[in-house]
Amino acid sequence: MAYAGRCLNIPVTVVVPETTTERAKELLRLEGAEVIVHGGSWQEANQHAQTLLGATDAFLHPFDNPLLWHGHASLIDEVAMAQCKPDAVVLAVGGGGLLAGIVEGLQRNQWHDVPVFAVETEGAASFHAAVLAGHTVELERISSIATSLGAKRVCEQALHCANTHPVHSLVVSDGSALAACERFLADHRVLVEPACGAVLSVVYEQNPALAPYNKILVVVCGGATTSIEQIRSWASQPGIQQ
Repeated sequence: MAYAGRCLNIPVTVVVPETTTERAKELLRLEGAEVIVHGGSWQEANQHAQTLLGATDAFLHPFDNPLLWHGHASLIDEVAMAQCKPDAVVLAVGGGGLLAGIVEGLQRNQWHDVPVFAVETEGAASFHAAVLAGHTVELERISSIATSLGAKRVCEQALHCANTHPVHSLVVSDGSALAACERFLADHRVLVEPACGAVLSVVYEQNPALAPYNKILVVVCGGATTSIEQIRSWASQPGIQQ
Protein backbone atom coordinates (compact mmCIF):
# COMPACT_ATOMS: atom_id res chain seq x y z
CA MET A 1 0.00 0.00 0.00
CA ALA A 2 2.81 2.40 0.86
CA TYR A 3 4.48 1.61 -2.46
CA ALA A 4 1.26 2.23 -4.39
CA GLY A 5 0.73 5.51 -2.58
CA ARG A 6 4.21 6.68 -3.51
CA CYS A 7 3.70 5.72 -7.15
CA LEU A 8 0.36 7.55 -7.28
CA ASN A 9 1.61 10.51 -5.23
CA ILE A 10 -1.11 9.90 -2.63
CA PRO A 11 -0.15 10.28 1.05
CA VAL A 12 -0.45 7.07 3.06
CA THR A 13 -0.75 6.62 6.81
CA VAL A 14 -0.18 3.13 8.19
CA VAL A 15 -1.21 2.31 11.75
CA VAL A 16 0.61 -0.71 13.18
CA PRO A 17 0.58 -2.41 16.59
CA GLU A 18 3.48 -2.37 19.03
CA THR A 19 4.41 -5.91 17.95
CA THR A 20 5.47 -4.70 14.49
CA THR A 21 9.18 -5.14 13.86
CA GLU A 22 11.46 -2.14 13.43
CA ARG A 23 12.39 -3.50 10.02
CA ALA A 24 8.75 -3.43 8.87
CA LYS A 25 8.28 0.14 10.08
CA GLU A 26 11.52 1.21 8.41
CA LEU A 27 10.42 -0.23 5.07
CA LEU A 28 7.08 1.58 5.24
CA ARG A 29 8.83 4.88 5.96
CA LEU A 30 11.23 4.32 3.08
CA GLU A 31 8.18 4.22 0.80
CA GLY A 32 7.11 7.60 2.15
CA ALA A 33 4.33 6.42 4.47
CA GLU A 34 3.60 7.97 7.83
CA VAL A 35 3.78 5.19 10.42
CA ILE A 36 1.77 5.40 13.63
CA VAL A 37 2.27 2.79 16.36
CA HIS A 38 -0.80 2.12 18.47
CA GLY A 39 -1.94 -0.72 20.71
CA GLY A 40 -0.72 -4.19 21.49
CA SER A 41 -2.61 -6.00 18.74
CA TRP A 42 -3.76 -5.54 15.17
CA GLN A 43 -7.34 -5.01 16.36
CA GLU A 44 -6.34 -2.05 18.50
CA ALA A 45 -4.29 -0.54 15.69
CA ASN A 46 -7.20 -1.02 13.28
CA GLN A 47 -9.67 0.68 15.61
CA HIS A 48 -7.34 3.65 16.01
CA ALA A 49 -6.82 3.88 12.24
CA GLN A 50 -10.55 4.31 11.73
CA THR A 51 -10.64 7.25 14.13
CA LEU A 52 -8.18 9.08 11.86
CA LEU A 53 -10.41 8.95 8.79
CA GLY A 54 -11.27 12.28 7.20
CA ALA A 55 -14.01 13.06 4.71
CA THR A 56 -11.75 12.46 1.70
CA ASP A 57 -9.75 9.53 3.09
CA ALA A 58 -10.05 5.89 2.05
CA PHE A 59 -9.67 3.10 4.58
CA LEU A 60 -7.92 -0.02 3.28
CA HIS A 61 -8.48 -3.14 5.36
CA PRO A 62 -5.56 -5.60 5.28
CA PHE A 63 -7.65 -8.77 4.95
CA ASP A 64 -11.43 -8.23 5.14
CA ASN A 65 -11.92 -6.74 1.69
CA PRO A 66 -13.33 -8.44 -1.45
CA LEU A 67 -10.87 -6.55 -3.65
CA LEU A 68 -8.00 -8.20 -1.82
CA TRP A 69 -9.65 -11.60 -2.13
CA HIS A 70 -9.99 -11.11 -5.88
CA GLY A 71 -6.29 -10.30 -6.08
CA HIS A 72 -5.30 -13.38 -4.10
CA ALA A 73 -7.62 -15.48 -6.28
CA SER A 74 -5.59 -14.55 -9.36
CA LEU A 75 -2.80 -16.76 -8.02
CA ILE A 76 -5.02 -19.78 -8.69
CA ASP A 77 -5.95 -18.36 -12.10
CA GLU A 78 -2.25 -18.38 -13.00
CA VAL A 79 -1.87 -21.98 -11.85
CA ALA A 80 -4.92 -22.95 -13.91
CA MET A 81 -3.50 -21.20 -16.98
CA ALA A 82 -0.36 -23.30 -16.56
CA GLN A 83 -2.62 -26.37 -16.59
CA CYS A 84 -1.15 -27.63 -13.34
CA LYS A 85 -4.00 -28.61 -11.05
CA PRO A 86 -2.71 -29.28 -7.52
CA ASP A 87 -3.88 -32.07 -5.24
CA ALA A 88 -3.93 -29.67 -2.28
CA VAL A 89 -3.04 -26.10 -1.31
CA VAL A 90 -1.16 -25.13 1.85
CA LEU A 91 -1.20 -21.53 3.06
CA ALA A 92 -0.92 -19.34 6.14
CA VAL A 93 -3.99 -17.84 7.73
CA GLY A 94 -3.91 -14.73 9.88
CA GLY A 95 -7.01 -12.63 9.36
CA GLY A 96 -8.23 -14.91 6.58
CA GLY A 97 -7.87 -12.72 3.50
CA LEU A 98 -5.43 -15.00 1.68
CA LEU A 99 -7.57 -18.03 2.51
CA ALA A 100 -10.69 -16.29 1.20
CA GLY A 101 -8.95 -15.38 -2.04
CA ILE A 102 -7.44 -18.80 -2.66
CA VAL A 103 -10.79 -20.52 -2.09
CA GLU A 104 -12.42 -18.00 -4.44
CA GLY A 105 -9.84 -18.87 -7.08
CA LEU A 106 -10.27 -22.61 -6.64
CA GLN A 107 -14.03 -22.40 -6.94
CA ARG A 108 -13.85 -20.01 -9.90
CA ASN A 109 -11.74 -22.58 -11.73
CA GLN A 110 -14.08 -25.43 -10.77
CA TRP A 111 -11.49 -26.99 -8.48
CA HIS A 112 -14.02 -27.67 -5.76
CA ASP A 113 -12.29 -30.93 -4.87
CA VAL A 114 -8.90 -29.38 -4.05
CA PRO A 115 -8.53 -29.12 -0.27
CA VAL A 116 -6.87 -26.18 1.47
CA PHE A 117 -4.72 -26.61 4.56
CA ALA A 118 -4.74 -23.38 6.57
CA VAL A 119 -1.75 -23.16 8.90
CA GLU A 120 -1.35 -21.04 12.04
CA THR A 121 1.06 -20.97 14.96
CA GLU A 122 0.17 -21.71 18.56
CA GLY A 123 -0.70 -18.43 20.20
CA ALA A 124 -2.19 -16.96 17.02
CA ALA A 125 -4.69 -19.66 16.05
CA SER A 126 -7.85 -17.59 15.69
CA PHE A 127 -9.01 -19.52 12.61
CA HIS A 128 -8.61 -22.85 14.40
CA ALA A 129 -10.65 -21.49 17.30
CA ALA A 130 -13.37 -20.34 14.90
CA VAL A 131 -13.53 -23.73 13.18
CA LEU A 132 -13.88 -25.50 16.53
CA ALA A 133 -16.54 -23.07 17.77
CA GLY A 134 -18.51 -22.82 14.53
CA HIS A 135 -18.31 -19.02 14.66
CA THR A 136 -15.57 -16.41 14.76
CA VAL A 137 -13.85 -16.18 18.12
CA GLU A 138 -11.68 -13.39 19.51
CA LEU A 139 -8.51 -14.63 21.17
CA GLU A 140 -7.63 -13.04 24.48
CA ARG A 141 -4.16 -12.20 23.23
CA ILE A 142 -1.55 -13.05 20.60
CA SER A 143 1.45 -14.85 22.09
CA SER A 144 3.13 -16.17 18.93
CA ILE A 145 6.28 -14.63 17.47
CA ALA A 146 4.56 -14.89 14.06
CA THR A 147 2.99 -11.47 14.44
CA SER A 148 1.87 -11.38 10.80
CA LEU A 149 -0.68 -14.01 11.85
CA GLY A 150 -1.69 -11.86 14.79
CA ALA A 151 -5.37 -11.18 14.08
CA LYS A 152 -7.25 -12.05 17.26
CA ARG A 153 -10.36 -12.71 15.18
CA VAL A 154 -10.58 -13.89 11.56
CA CYS A 155 -12.96 -12.35 9.07
CA GLU A 156 -16.37 -13.95 8.58
CA GLN A 157 -15.46 -14.86 5.00
CA ALA A 158 -12.71 -17.17 6.27
CA LEU A 159 -15.22 -19.19 8.26
CA HIS A 160 -17.62 -19.15 5.31
CA CYS A 161 -14.85 -20.71 3.21
CA ALA A 162 -14.43 -23.46 5.78
CA ASN A 163 -18.15 -24.19 5.52
CA THR A 164 -18.31 -24.22 1.71
CA HIS A 165 -14.98 -25.77 0.69
CA PRO A 166 -12.73 -28.54 2.05
CA VAL A 167 -10.58 -26.40 4.35
CA HIS A 168 -8.54 -28.01 7.13
CA SER A 169 -6.94 -26.16 10.04
CA LEU A 170 -3.40 -27.03 11.13
CA VAL A 171 -1.54 -25.50 14.08
CA VAL A 172 2.25 -25.64 14.52
CA SER A 173 4.73 -24.36 17.08
CA ASP A 174 6.80 -21.21 16.78
CA GLY A 175 9.88 -23.41 16.90
CA SER A 176 8.77 -25.40 13.88
CA ALA A 177 8.04 -22.20 11.97
CA LEU A 178 11.47 -20.74 12.76
CA ALA A 179 13.29 -23.95 11.83
CA ALA A 180 11.46 -23.99 8.50
CA CYS A 181 12.56 -20.40 7.82
CA GLU A 182 16.20 -21.45 8.27
CA ARG A 183 15.77 -24.54 6.12
CA PHE A 184 14.03 -22.67 3.31
CA LEU A 185 16.85 -20.10 3.32
CA ALA A 186 19.41 -22.89 2.98
CA ASP A 187 17.41 -24.63 0.24
CA HIS A 188 16.36 -21.65 -1.87
CA ARG A 189 18.39 -18.62 -0.69
CA VAL A 190 15.13 -16.86 0.13
CA LEU A 191 14.35 -15.59 3.62
CA VAL A 192 10.74 -15.75 4.80
CA GLU A 193 9.17 -14.64 8.05
CA PRO A 194 7.72 -17.02 10.70
CA ALA A 195 4.18 -16.67 9.34
CA CYS A 196 5.38 -18.33 6.14
CA GLY A 197 7.68 -20.66 8.05
CA ALA A 198 4.58 -22.11 9.67
CA VAL A 199 3.33 -23.15 6.22
CA LEU A 200 6.68 -24.59 5.17
CA SER A 201 7.02 -26.54 8.42
CA VAL A 202 4.09 -28.83 7.65
CA VAL A 203 5.81 -29.77 4.38
CA TYR A 204 9.33 -30.13 5.77
CA GLU A 205 8.10 -32.14 8.75
CA GLN A 206 5.87 -34.26 6.52
CA ASN A 207 2.69 -33.56 8.45
CA PRO A 208 0.49 -36.67 8.23
CA ALA A 209 -2.41 -34.57 6.94
CA LEU A 210 -0.51 -34.12 3.66
CA ALA A 211 0.38 -37.79 3.21
CA PRO A 212 -2.40 -38.56 0.68
CA TYR A 213 -1.29 -35.79 -1.70
CA ASN A 214 1.50 -35.64 -4.28
CA LYS A 215 1.12 -32.31 -6.11
CA ILE A 216 0.95 -29.81 -3.27
CA LEU A 217 0.80 -26.08 -3.98
CA VAL A 218 2.52 -24.19 -1.16
CA VAL A 219 1.84 -20.45 -1.00
CA VAL A 220 5.16 -18.89 0.06
CA CYS A 221 4.47 -15.37 1.29
CA GLY A 222 6.13 -12.73 3.42
CA GLY A 223 9.77 -12.06 4.11
CA ALA A 224 10.56 -8.40 3.60
CA THR A 225 10.05 -7.52 7.26
CA THR A 226 12.51 -9.90 8.89
CA SER A 227 16.21 -10.78 8.95
CA ILE A 228 18.16 -13.93 9.67
CA GLU A 229 19.47 -12.29 12.84
CA GLN A 230 15.90 -11.77 14.04
CA ILE A 231 14.94 -15.36 13.17
CA ARG A 232 17.86 -16.71 15.20
CA SER A 233 17.18 -14.34 18.07
CA TRP A 234 13.61 -15.61 18.31
CA ALA A 235 14.79 -19.22 18.09
CA SER A 236 17.14 -18.69 21.05
CA GLN A 237 14.39 -17.41 23.33
CA PRO A 238 13.49 -19.61 26.31
CA GLY A 239 10.41 -21.73 25.67
CA ILE A 240 10.78 -21.87 21.89
CA GLN A 241 10.51 -25.54 21.00
CA GLN A 242 9.79 -27.43 17.81
